[in-house]
Amino acid sequence: MAYHSVIAAGFGGQGVMLFGQILSMAAMFDGKFTTWLPSFGPEMRGGTANCTIIISDDYIASPVVDEPSEVVAFNLPSMIKFEKTLKENGILIINSSVIDKRPHREDIKIIKIPANSIADELGNIKVSNMVMLGAYLKATKAVSFKSVEKALQERLTGKKNEMININLEAIKAGMKEVVK
Repeated sequence: MAYHSVIAAGFGGQGVMLFGQILSMAAMFDGKFTTWLPSFGPEMRGGTANCTIIISDDYIASPVVDEPSEVVAFNLPSMIKFEKTLKENGILIINSSVIDKRPHREDIKIIKIPANSIADELGNIKVSNMVMLGAYLKATKAVSFKSVEKALQERLTGKKNEMININLEAIKAGMKEVVK
């Protein structure tokens, strides 16, 4: 049975919540059970933000995750906070554009993605979250690319619709980065 428990975390404004929403929607489109639980710090802007996503082939008893199988850290404070919660042999994906410290754990897989640099090369720093999503997809195969594409089309409507292509480019770039 496939089961993924993910914590995605960063500063508010880094696209952490959209990362989680797209991942959770894609899981639904793949016919899986899923939960998405957002958590915000007390600050109005620039504070911490994280979300927990569970993807399962079976019913999910609770959306709360104490020991995630994967952590996606968009910034250093998030890596420091959530690295220690990862299950043994879990996956830690870090945005190496902003995290210059090495994680302490030796019993986990560490994937460094220069998400901000890649997003900047694509022409829009705001898609760094989708670069991280692409890395997550490649590392875990938790959901299909086709379902992620469908989730983006459902979520980015109206004026945001013009952002679908660059977001898809960012996801593909993140996927390629994991192969390196």
